[in-house]
Amino acid sequence: MFYGIYLSADGAHVQSKRLEVIAHNLANVDTPGFRRQLTILQARASEMASYPPTGGNWEELPGGVRVSHTALDHSLGKIKHTGIPTDFAIVGDGYFVVDHHGEPVLTRAGNFALTATGQLVAQLEGRQFPVLSQAGQPVLIDPTQGPWELSPSGVIRQGGMLQPLALVRPTDPLALEPIGENFYRVRGGLQPIPENQRQVRSGYLEQSAVQPTTEMVELIEASRAVEANLNMLQLQDTTLGALVTRLLRV
Repeated sequence: MFYGIYLSADGAHVQSKRLEVIAHNLANVDTPGFRRQLTILQARASEMASYPPTGGNWEELPGGVRVSHTALDHSLGKIKHTGIPTDFAIVGDGYFVVDHHGEPVLTRAGNFALTATGQLVAQLEGRQFPVLSQAGQPVLIDPTQGPWELSPSGVIRQGGMLQPLALVRPTDPLALEPIGENFYRVRGGLQPIPENQRQVRSGYLEQSAVQPTTEMVELIEASRAVEANLNMLQLQDTTLGALVTRLLRV
């Protein structure tokens, strides 16, 4: 079979994967604290061990490009005033820490809520998970102890009790793994944000970092790339069919 057929089919496959990532970004254009994902493509070596690919393994195909991995764009979203006391927004670098089934996960989304018992919680896929303090304990705001406030450095004050929110950054920014919506698992270590760099606002919420116009441009570009590869695939298939027909006549 023509080498070009393999190459065109793989090109369409790669661009389809890219379309999936772009569609995921557009679906989260209104998700607080969401960071867009990028499809990282990598050129293959022009000569590789096996051609044609054995067992349908496209990774053995020489030439062209392949999907290396997806990465997070760490650009920050705009901060919007909501007036809701339990909406928190981090100004600058850092993440909130949430207890997800006993595992600490990170999020920039501060659209928290208070349970009936006063526990500060984040929501993921319709379920509530405790927001953690700097001490690694769930943050509690006792409704019977009067008013509370959040200091500019991210400390909850109520009745003389202080609870600094856990604000951290990953040791390796590339080690964040999305686990759903705007929550991320850390495959490396964590560093607490220094005291003089902690900035949190109550009554504000970070919006999604997705720019719809940019995503739509990339969506059109990827769609046209898929179409071009499919057209090339059809052309080469037609050419091959014509060649086989001519040989059979001979």
